[in-house]
Amino acid sequence: MLNGFKEFIARGSVVDLAVGVVIGAAFAAVVDAFVAGFISPLIGWVFGQPNLVELWDIGPYSWGDEGGDPIKVGLILQALLTFLITAAAIYFLIVLPMNALAARRKRGEEPEPAAPAEDILLLQEIRDLLAQRPGPAVVADVSTPPTTLGPDGHPLPGTPGPTPGPATPPPPPAPTA
Repeated sequence: MLNGFKEFIARGSVVDLAVGVVIGAAFAAVVDAFVAGFISPLIGWVFGQPNLVELWDIGPYSWGDEGGDPIKVGLILQALLTFLITAAAIYFLIVLPMNALAARRKRGEEPEPAAPAEDILLLQEIRDLLAQRPGPAVVADVSTPPTTLGPDGHPLPGTPGPTPGPATPPPPPAPTA
């Protein structure tokens, strides 16, 4: 069970997702600092309050019970403003430059990335060969031994062959003339 979990964690997509989450959290801190250091003072100059949260409340209304909560439209506007700033920052700092780089490469102004070095190619070949091997969970399964067949259909050296089936009679001899 742990071996399967280790294989799942070691996949590249899980690691890429983890890196994306960490970078996203760091980017969220940058956006929060931008909102707190620039947008909130700007809102304070215009509306007289440092943020929109307490700017506009509707109510409080009560429907049968006293002391109902107001509808906080300012809170919704603040969240919308933060979302729009984040989306604009991602577009102008990431998407737009990547699109410009792709357009330059398409026109031939920017060279394509160089071919991988020989050591990288060797590591990729090793990775591909390791990916062909059965995983620890399959090896630990004693009910059916793993079989790795080569291109000719025969087991590769070092791997057990297929389980023996019923005996088949030898083919008849070829006719002689």
